[in-house]
Amino acid sequence: MALSRIWSAFIIVAITVAAIKCFFLGQTEIFNWMVIGKADDPANPLKLDGIIETCWTAVNICLKLIGIMALFMGFMTIAERAGGIRLLSRLISPFFSKLFPEVPKGHPATGHMVMNFSANLLGLDNAATPFGLKAMESLQELNPRKDVASNAQIMFLCLHASGLTLIPVSIIAVRASLNASNPTEIFIPCMIATFAATMAAMLIVSFKQKINLLQPAILAWVGSISAIIAALVWYLVGLQTSELQSFSGILSNGLLLLIFLLIVLGAVYKKTDVFSDFVDGAKGGFETAIRIIPYLVGMLIAISMLRTSGTFDMIIGGMKQLCSMLGADTRFIDGIPTALIKPMSGSGARGMMVDTMTTHGADSFAGRLSSILQGSSDTTFYVVAVYFGAVSIKNTRYTIGAMLLADLVGICTAIGLCYLFFG
Repeated sequence: MALSRIWSAFIIVAITVAAIKCFFLGQTEIFNWMVIGKADDPANPLKLDGIIETCWTAVNICLKLIGIMALFMGFMTIAERAGGIRLLSRLISPFFSKLFPEVPKGHPATGHMVMNFSANLLGLDNAATPFGLKAMESLQELNPRKDVASNAQIMFLCLHASGLTLIPVSIIAVRASLNASNPTEIFIPCMIATFAATMAAMLIVSFKQKINLLQPAILAWVGSISAIIAALVWYLVGLQTSELQSFSGILSNGLLLLIFLLIVLGAVYKKTDVFSDFVDGAKGGFETAIRIIPYLVGMLIAISMLRTSGTFDMIIGGMKQLCSMLGADTRFIDGIPTALIKPMSGSGARGMMVDTMTTHGADSFAGRLSSILQGSSDTTFYVVAVYFGAVSIKNTRYTIGAMLLADLVGICTAIGLCYLFFG
């Protein structure tokens, strides 16, 4: 129900704002641009895609996802039938059994979640989605109420959406292309901000589900992860931009290929029908990618209407006026559009980040802040629509509220870090 109310509110607010602009402010073309506008049309003053183009975008996203889903879910099926997922589940179960008490020890869902978190950690967005959808399907098998999100599904999705990533390579690459004097300077703030968002998500959901986080197993795992991140920061902070990008490519893509190799070697050792297992899993990936199209179309058109109606511009303008009235520094407001759009659209936030750096400069306060904000959280509403849509869950309970609170922690941390590092 929460998602239905939010989706309805998006559309009602967007159309209301557009109607006021059309009938009272003389912007008579706004309805046309909201419906049939194209971002690349020189005559389009909004420079944003309308509803029709957004529908095409949603379908194109799913079509591109089909191949990726087929690939990764094919390898996941090989790993499952060879016993690799069960092995991974047993290794991580001391920690996950405390954080996900409803998931039985050794259940395949644990292995699927670990694969998803690992892909996110390494910045492998294309791999994270199939692993995450597989995890949701596994958790759905344990869910007694199939149309209501379970505690385990909420915890998993909130941790996933916090977007913990070690190296924000794509952001560094964009900054380098826009001639930033030091493209990697946002690396440490990004990592700290996204780690803070992840810890916030864990704390919020654990409080709601009455999970004791002071248990030795949880403290040991969280402490170990924190130590690894600190050691990686210490090593990477001394690298040049080219060295950092090279190291990241070797780390992320090299580990991905290593996972593929280990899966196949394990299946050969177990003497399973490797290729048939891959094909069976790939078929499931195809079906999942097709199934999420309606959910993705619905969410993206609502977001498109909010953007093309000018609602976001009004919010930014109001925030600037409020800060000015309170005598507060307003420099951070110019970077805020990235944070406002990020929970709704990853590509939209990336475009806003580029626009901010182009307008204000890659080395400006707003340009640096938008970069950190881009790396501090994930696309909340996109994740909710796709992941819950894939398993036909209608009642998301408190998921969205928890995810948005974690996003807010990430945003506040990012703003504070930007002032701390860049004044």
